[in-house]
Amino acid sequence: MALSTKQGFLAGIGAALAVFFVVGFFVLLFMVLRKEDTAIPQAANPAAVAGGTAPEAPLEISVAPVTDADWVRGNPDAGITLVEFSDLECPFCQSFHPSLVRMIDEYPDDVRWVYRHFPLSSIHPKAPKEAEAAECAGELGGNDGFWAFVDRLFEITPANNGFNLDELPDVAEYVGLNRADFSTCLDSGKYASKVSDQADQAVAASAQGTPYSVIVTPDGEKIPVNGAVPYSQLKSILDSLVSS
Repeated sequence: MALSTKQGFLAGIGAALAVFFVVGFFVLLFMVLRKEDTAIPQAANPAAVAGGTAPEAPLEISVAPVTDADWVRGNPDAGITLVEFSDLECPFCQSFHPSLVRMIDEYPDDVRWVYRHFPLSSIHPKAPKEAEAAECAGELGGNDGFWAFVDRLFEITPANNGFNLDELPDVAEYVGLNRADFSTCLDSGKYASKVSDQADQAVAASAQGTPYSVIVTPDGEKIPVNGAVPYSQLKSILDSLVSS
């Protein structure tokens, strides 16, 4: 049966709209696929940050000088200094810690490791108190006591704010410190300001996540190391500095 003029007109509009939507669909699909193909891949091992992305290397880095208040591992007179800003509940810091222990074992005369606190309290609210606990361990046990406490805490914490703060005295006792004296120190909160000051230093050094390290060369050049980089990458930097 022949279509009326009105029916034919409506059918023509319907066909045109169908063609429009089909063409539009394929144009949109092409644009989406093209965007995915040209996207910049994300780092496989980003530093732990509130926004979830690794910071870019800053143009200028300000690092406070090493003083007697710092905790130093390795040769205190070494020409190369690695300053690490770390969070005791950060899983990336936990995985990176053995690499820095290995660094000191392999470069005992050439490199010193300076530990500074950068607890990311917005995602790890227990980390500031753990940092204070490490300072109390240093007060009671000296440099060796500090490092023994940090080593043990990284060894046993589930990370990501999973550690039970009530067990901090157990860690202190495990590394040979007086439990009662440690608890008195920790309860006093006497090191809260030091932890906060070092977190401010981290921000001044352009840290946006943890772990964040800065290698300071003998001539004062500062090389940022963002995140828990593979040991081979760290070793490559150190080898070039030691041989120069």
